[in-house]
Amino acid sequence: MSLLKKWFHDSRPEIWKQLSTELGGEYTKGTWKGGERLEVRHGEWTLTLDTYVVPVGKVYIPMSRMRAPFVNADGLRVRLHRESFFSSWGRFLGMQDISIGVADFDAAFVIRGSDERKVRAFLANERLRALMLAEKDVQLSVEDDEGWFGKKFPENTDELRMVWSGHEKDAERIKRLFELFSEALDQLCRIGSAYERRPDVKL
Repeated sequence: MSLLKKWFHDSRPEIWKQLSTELGGEYTKGTWKGGERLEVRHGEWTLTLDTYVVPVGKVYIPMSRMRAPFVNADGLRVRLHRESFFSSWGRFLGMQDISIGVADFDAAFVIRGSDERKVRAFLANERLRALMLAEKDVQLSVEDDEGWFGKKFPENTDELRMVWSGHEKDAERIKRLFELFSEALDQLCRIGSAYERRPDVKL
């Protein structure tokens, strides 16, 4: 491959296709209707990895995201992210600032949620906290649906969502992020905030 081709070559499709084999998932090539995606089953849920861009003025910021619809048992809302200019977002969603009493985690993350007791129970999982602390720029949240321009979900069906900057093509990091995301879904079940059954939604 020439140097010029190497500069402009996008290795992500090849990496995602290889990961689909390793993880027992399914890779879908991008079309004019939408970008490529990598779907991996975890229990009753389908975890979907894809990419998008966020327009900021005349600049487009590349982002990656992982999503999974799930049946929400109690309407819990939660958002975790590193301190940044996004820190005020949660205030517009009626969520309260929460401290879980774990010094290193409280110092690293802005934690907001609709039920302090349930958020503390969610983050009582030491493995989940360790996986979150290992990542520098992920935001993990429970959302009502896909938002104004996305898919509307049935009643009591919500979405676990994780977003981070860049169009991700680091295979080892993608594996870690699938692990983190799966652990978060499992923990929502353990605390009684998610039902371990397949939601009637396909992204």
